[in-house]
Amino acid sequence: MFGVLDGTGVSVLDPRFHRVVPGSARVERLWTGARWSEGPAWFPAHNTLVWSDIPNDRMLRYDALTGQVGVFRQPARNSNGNTVDAQGRLVTCEHGGRQVTRTEHDGSITVLASHYGGKQLNSPNDVVVKSDGSIWFTDPDYGILSDYEGDKSPGEIGACHVYRIDGQSGEIAIVADDFVKPNGLAFSPDESILYIADTGASHDPENGPRHIRAFKLGADGKTLGASKVFATCTSGLFDGFRLDIEGRIWSSAADGVHIYHPDGTLVGKVAIPEIVANVCWGGPKLNRLFICGTTSLYAVMTHTNGAGRP
Repeated sequence: MFGVLDGTGVSVLDPRFHRVVPGSARVERLWTGARWSEGPAWFPAHNTLVWSDIPNDRMLRYDALTGQVGVFRQPARNSNGNTVDAQGRLVTCEHGGRQVTRTEHDGSITVLASHYGGKQLNSPNDVVVKSDGSIWFTDPDYGILSDYEGDKSPGEIGACHVYRIDGQSGEIAIVADDFVKPNGLAFSPDESILYIADTGASHDPENGPRHIRAFKLGADGKTLGASKVFATCTSGLFDGFRLDIEGRIWSSAADGVHIYHPDGTLVGKVAIPEIVANVCWGGPKLNRLFICGTTSLYAVMTHTNGAGRP
C-alpha cells in the first residue's frame, strides 16, 4: 500500500541543486488517511514525528523505528502548525482554541497566547522558536472563516498579523502588520532573516499575494526591519516551509515541494501527487525531509541537513 509512488520525483532546475538529493533517493508515502495534514514536528529523543490533521481534529504520531502511525491527541482543538522548543516541548497553533500552547513534559498544556490588547486572536497558524526562547507565530483567519478547520466566528482584532512572544516575560507584541494572510514562517540559519509567507491569494486569486517575504531582523533581535519579496509561488500557494543549513528554503506548493537558493532562484522541486501544506526535517541527522500532503505523510532523503530545531 505504501512505498515509492508514481507521480513523485526530484527535478533539478539549476546546477546548484545537483547532489542536494541523492540520485537513489525516492519519495516514499509513509501513511495516508487524513483530510488536511499540516504542522509536522520532529522529536529526536523519541524518533517520532507529530503532525496535525486539522478537519479531523486530531494530531497523529509516526514512529520512525517501526513505521507505525497512531493518534497523538484527539480532540486537538483543530491544531495546525507545530514546532519543538530547545527543551523538547511541543509548541502548537490551535485554530479551535484560537491560541498558541505548549505541551509540557508531564503532558499538561500551557497557554502561551490567546489574546492581544484584550481581543481574542484569529486562529494561530504556524510557529517557530528562536534561539533566545522567543516564539514567533502567524495569525490569519482561516480557522474562523468556517467550521471546517475550526469554529466559524467573527474576528475581534480585525486584521491578520505576525506576533512575537518574549521568551522571558511572555509579553506578546505585533512584529508585522501589513500582511493579508500571513502563513508559514522560518528563520535563516543565522537568524538574521525571518521569512514569512502571505497566502492572501487564497481568497483573492487575481490580486492577492502568493509570495514569501524576507525580513531583516533588527539589531535587538526582537523586531523586524526592511523586507522584500523573496519568491512568488508558481504553483498554487506557499504554505509552510523550512530551511536547510545552507540557507535553501524548502517550501510547500500545489505540485509538491519547491526549493529556493538563498538568492531567490527556484533550483529544484520534489513532486508530490497532491497539494503540500508543510514540511520539516527529521531523522537522527536531520537529513530526511518529511512532507505533509493533503491526505498523506511523505518523506525523502537528502544530502543536506535541516537548519535549527525541527
